[in-house]
Amino acid sequence: MSKCIPGNQKHLTLENRIYIENQLNKATSFKDIAKFLCKDPTTISKEVKAHRLSDWYHKGTFYNAKNFCVHRYHCKKTNACGKMILCGIKCASCPTCNQTCKDFEKERCPRLDKAPYVRNGCPMKINHCTIAHKYTYNARFSDRKYREKLSDSRAGVNLTKHELLKKDRIISPLIEQGQSPYQIVTNHPELDLSVRTVYAYLDQGLFTARNVDLKRKVKFRPRKCHKTQITDRTVFISRTYQDFQTLRLASCTEMDTVHSSRESKKTLLTFFFTKEKLFLAFLMNRCTQGAVHLVFDRLEKRLGTDGFLSAFEYILTDRGTEFGNPESLETGVNGMQRTSIYYCDPMRSGQKGD
Repeated sequence: MSKCIPGNQKHLTLENRIYIENQLNKATSFKDIAKFLCKDPTTISKEVKAHRLSDWYHKGTFYNAKNFCVHRYHCKKTNACGKMILCGIKCASCPTCNQTCKDFEKERCPRLDKAPYVRNGCPMKINHCTIAHKYTYNARFSDRKYREKLSDSRAGVNLTKHELLKKDRIISPLIEQGQSPYQIVTNHPELDLSVRTVYAYLDQGLFTARNVDLKRKVKFRPRKCHKTQITDRTVFISRTYQDFQTLRLASCTEMDTVHSSRESKKTLLTFFFTKEKLFLAFLMNRCTQGAVHLVFDRLEKRLGTDGFLSAFEYILTDRGTEFGNPESLETGVNGMQRTSIYYCDPMRSGQKGD
């Protein structure tokens, strides 16, 4: 770390990433950003390169031609592929020369190969840029990816095979003798395990003993669970109601589904704009993730990506299974982020009315 910047030895927060995004949009250098955040410039550089968002724009537009060669504006070659005997079309207007021409050189943006590694702060308008593959830095997307990586790195069993085998030699024989995990943990503090951890390892089948060896557990009935709620808890990372409150938004869009009678599978997907007091409803043939995604795609095609983002920038909803794939809903047809979805707490769907 630089001697001039002592650093605070803490992880980057969402506020830090929002500051980085705003300063990148102003073309501020990594050194100035790091100085304000008390970080090393390499920390900011690694953060931007690791969590930048890849954007691939449509081919064939006016400013972004199908041909990605840097020589396409003054190239006069014809029939470089040799597929046609008589071809009077210039190779510059044909996309096949990208694979066949020996002089092909892909156009690259110098901002992506060196600092700032993203197009944030570029003076050229995004619609006028001829580079097909771009990178941008989005604070909320970066923070979400960081939280997911942090959670995945801490998941699993934090024991080596030798340590697990050593604990298994103590726990499994005692369970077969009829002792409970609570008795084992209390009488053997050298295990350095909690009762809940022992039960979890038994469920995962890491010990020689199994759940069937527990006298009381086999008598318990399976716990009831709401089948209409999302079971994959990883989707709630950085999307909880507490995370939503940290944004301190003046308005948002509330999303929900209204089911019809039991004989019909048709459902209404509703949106309520808290600021405009506008209520929208869309009829779906069934209440599934695919049906909700289809409504989002149709709205984006009609409004455009920018229009959809301005209207549905932040969405608050409940934990229904139809909203169980937030990444597909947040990602538009162009591969760009079109919204941010947050969930209410369990059994607290009334939070949408706060």
